[in-house]
Amino acid sequence: MLNFDPNSAPDADSGVFGLPHQEKDAALVLLPVPWEATTSYGGGTSKGPAAILAASGQVDLFDGDVHRPYEPGIFMRPESKEVRAWNKTAKAAAQKVIKLGGRIEGDKAAQKALKTANELGSRLNDWVHRETKGLMKAGKIVGIIGGDHSVPYGAFRAAAEHHGEYGLLHFDAHSDTRVAYEGFTWSHASIMYNALENIPQITRITQVGIRDFCEQEHEFTRALGGRAKVFFDRDINRRRFAGEPWTKTAREIVATLPKQVWISFDIDGLDPKLCPHTGTPVPGGLELAEAAHLIGLVARSGRTIIGFDLNEVSPAPGGKDEWDANVGMRLLYKLAAWTFVSRGLRKARE
Repeated sequence: MLNFDPNSAPDADSGVFGLPHQEKDAALVLLPVPWEATTSYGGGTSKGPAAILAASGQVDLFDGDVHRPYEPGIFMRPESKEVRAWNKTAKAAAQKVIKLGGRIEGDKAAQKALKTANELGSRLNDWVHRETKGLMKAGKIVGIIGGDHSVPYGAFRAAAEHHGEYGLLHFDAHSDTRVAYEGFTWSHASIMYNALENIPQITRITQVGIRDFCEQEHEFTRALGGRAKVFFDRDINRRRFAGEPWTKTAREIVATLPKQVWISFDIDGLDPKLCPHTGTPVPGGLELAEAAHLIGLVARSGRTIIGFDLNEVSPAPGGKDEWDANVGMRLLYKLAAWTFVSRGLRKARE
């Protein structure tokens, strides 16, 4: 960093955000997971990590909220060719099931395809778990970059083993608490159900921006009692329409969280004008500034952000524009900045 000029254009061979860091000297390591096997509406999220990386050089490193958030070091690993190969096979298999709406009774070919997709999903979970756990053991903060929203499950497991009990702060348009949606055990629509059912160290989930969910999901989160708090988009807007400042609502959200927090951010938690090509856009949602302010309040509250994931960023078909990736990489920079503040590696500006 001695010769690094944060005011200059990034070098052609620089890393994420135009930074010169290598993994060994970076406090935060980003793990890209190019996976979208079970997406059943829009596609393209497996291209999200590469699109975010390509767009990230356009960010101005000066941040109005955090002093020099790049200085602790941010490094993004290359994508795994093995994961890409798994994704290609799993997606092809999953499409055979999705075309039938998951109703595959008596269809041996579709049943075999479902088994393939589920087995590869399990293999991906083990890979993410192994890579995340290794990085945490090495003293790194980990950010998972998807891909669809199924990808952080292995990281949730690793965080539980490394950090013990923690809470999830989940930004999303969807509850993601379906039970094996369309038959897929590791569906992107089932990530939070799987996490809450299988990882007891997740003692709390706070969901923000939820506005598209089924009756089974609504009943599931209600049955969790004090383990879950949902801030529905409808209710957030009612409070806004009544004149309540966002800071008041955001502070109430933060108050539900335990000392240690993992942030799981599906980009469709934002208003779809900011992510029009994401797989399942839903009208409504947060502004980028509202989400960033809330994340900042988590860090300022004295809670520790033990890691995060950012998912469902999907570039425009044919590479026509980089708007989704542009928004995604700016959100990623804020996640990194506030994570560093929460870990005592950076200071917030007053």
